[in-house]
Amino acid sequence: MFSAGALDGIRVLDMTRVIAGPYAGQILGDLGAEVIKIERQGEGDDCRRVGPPWMKDQSGADTGESTYAQSVNRNKRSITVDYAKPEGAQLLRELALKADVLLENYRPHTLDKYGLGYEDLRQINPRLIYCSISGFGQTGPYSTRSGYDYLVQAMAGVMSVTGPRDGEPGAGPMRVGVPISDICAGLYAAIGVLAALNRRHVSGLGQHIDVSLFEAQLGAMLNTFSAWFNAGTHLGRTGNDHPSAAPYGVYEVEDGYILIATFNDREFARLARLLGHAEWAEDPRFAKNGARVANRALLKSLVAEALRGRTKAEWVKLLNEGTVSCGPINDMAAVEQDPQVQARGIVVELQHPVMGKVRTAASPMRFSESPVTYRMAPPLVGEHTDAVLEEWLGLGAERLQQLRAANVI
Repeated sequence: MFSAGALDGIRVLDMTRVIAGPYAGQILGDLGAEVIKIERQGEGDDCRRVGPPWMKDQSGADTGESTYAQSVNRNKRSITVDYAKPEGAQLLRELALKADVLLENYRPHTLDKYGLGYEDLRQINPRLIYCSISGFGQTGPYSTRSGYDYLVQAMAGVMSVTGPRDGEPGAGPMRVGVPISDICAGLYAAIGVLAALNRRHVSGLGQHIDVSLFEAQLGAMLNTFSAWFNAGTHLGRTGNDHPSAAPYGVYEVEDGYILIATFNDREFARLARLLGHAEWAEDPRFAKNGARVANRALLKSLVAEALRGRTKAEWVKLLNEGTVSCGPINDMAAVEQDPQVQARGIVVELQHPVMGKVRTAASPMRFSESPVTYRMAPPLVGEHTDAVLEEWLGLGAERLQQLRAANVI
């Protein structure tokens, strides 16, 4: 028996594919909402085929289901409906009548052609919160363009500040290794839905939410954005060094690499003492952060030399005990064994009817009264079509068979 989540009783139609939209839907599902994933017949969500690697079935054979799709689709049920057919579009309108939220990430105005746009659905359900996620927003000269994470990282400036400096090996623009633009858009979409639900308590009405990957990424550029728009300064690429703090970066030790992060003069003084060079804290080249940034290369070489002779584990223990921020550079195998990951239960296991055990990353939200719940592994394409149409719309076996014979579901 699960405790009621914060969004218990909220019904969500998730008409999204790939990452940003499904991620938003998963967040709402984790919070207790009933999320129905609406997919194309046959292959379903495009992300299911983005591999390798592939999920294995219980005999160890590849399933053709990507591991990628498993990361953003738990706590959902899947139905397949062909909304290009009038009967299919009508089914979705009937579902929308009973929904609180609809998420979609088609090109702007695509769903209008099928009577499934916001203006259409608000006429039958004024309380519906309709969240559109797109590459560049519902208006503007780029609104009709498709938007993928990598493209948005390029256009929003992420790649201009990611990668080694000019003149260093491997110099040139570089993408962030996770789909950061998709992630930001998914987070903003979920936040927007929560705000609109709260507003509905006052107004009694839903509204349209317009979230774009482009604006979500720009909104998350923080110091890079502010440096240019307020000081005319382009921060540029600084590799593994922080653009505004030092020493703050990757250092090689006897058995690998560690990350040392000193963000203020007090922490630097502690680091200097632990490295056996307390005098650095009084050296005018290093005493203040601005001076350390100006003398970054020299300081980095001195710190690197002082770190020789000890292992990752030794330095991580020593520096953290001395209140200096430090950690190992982990791959996923190391993350799995990390004591904090294990203590906090960050790896969640869910049972899947075909793939057996599916492991996903726990929600980072920990509630004291309405905890996140993990109820369902990511669904198979159309796994719950009959059950959802029966529960939501009261359709019987005969009607379901008619729809299936007409290839609507």
